[in-house]
Amino acid sequence: YGENNFTAKSYLLMDHNSGVIMMANNEHEKLPPASITKIMTLLIAMEYIDNGTISLDDSVIVSESASKAIGTSVYLDAGEVQTVENLLKAICIRSANDASIAISIHIAGSEEAFVDLMNERAGQLGMENTHFSNSSGLPVDNHYTTAYDIAIMSRELMKYESIIPYLTTWMEDLEVGKQKKSTQTMVNTNRLIKDYEGANGIKTGSTTEAKYCLSASAKRGDLQLIAVVLGADSSSLRFSEAMSLLDYGFSNYKSITIGRKGEIVANLPIEKGEIDILPLVLERDSYLLLDKTSESNIEKDLIYPESISAPIEQGQKIGELHVRINSEELDVINLLAKSQVDKASLFILTCNSPIF
Repeated sequence: YGENNFTAKSYLLMDHNSGVIMMANNEHEKLPPASITKIMTLLIAMEYIDNGTISLDDSVIVSESASKAIGTSVYLDAGEVQTVENLLKAICIRSANDASIAISIHIAGSEEAFVDLMNERAGQLGMENTHFSNSSGLPVDNHYTTAYDIAIMSRELMKYESIIPYLTTWMEDLEVGKQKKSTQTMVNTNRLIKDYEGANGIKTGSTTEAKYCLSASAKRGDLQLIAVVLGADSSSLRFSEAMSLLDYGFSNYKSITIGRKGEIVANLPIEKGEIDILPLVLERDSYLLLDKTSESNIEKDLIYPESISAPIEQGQKIGELHVRINSEELDVINLLAKSQVDKASLFILTCNSPIF
């Protein structure tokens, strides 16, 4: 799996759970991403669905600008109505530029305003070498990202499990046009969905300038990997090189779940509170990426007080979970109070006190 085996300009393999990078080359080089751009468009759409701002069955009136999109499209008419869900499918399966523009205008009022959201989100995610100028990835000035940044946004998108059925649909029909008289048979641009065991996304891209690009995700057992390939010379090369990266990850690594966000790991006695016991929960997920051959001895230490006095705020840090392998510390996760605990009123205290 040496660098000599890869011809793409830039590539990277990341563990989805931990974000650890297993292999990479030129991963911070700014390159045109073509339709891989749409991962950010999909991410913002999923976040807006998740927080209730838009919904899958919203009706979207297709704008003139969306209907005029060049490149890959599902041939939407200006003024026709499609649901958010249908537009998401058109983006995921066919990589449709018109659907990308339509959904971006539905969310932000204009594509320009949506591009501001894209760049703002990229900044929040730490995508330091990325700048978007449109929502589709059509060639345009000042529109670039890196394999590393693509992996970051891919990892974020794949946290939304409800997008995976669209990303993994091989073929589906979509009725388009004002009268819905035309049927577009959409075929997934990501061949790995059919050809690679466990493939569950994500997005292809190609333009003359960007050449052939792919962000691929696959999951086997507890291990989920993201492979990004940019600037491959042919479509088949981007797929074969992504498969080589994924094969390397699945052959050599395993993922261990230490705990999930919100999981109760301890119960803490409360003094002078309106309740006697306070559950402590993990602040975030914790996963370890381990070499398959390693005989690792995982130790977990919970550190928290024997008891604590009320009042206690919900989410207050009460302790820590330390995770070690062969006595090397690999992770520290905060333990938070699951709920708020007020001071007990005098009446409760009196009732609980022993009667002499």
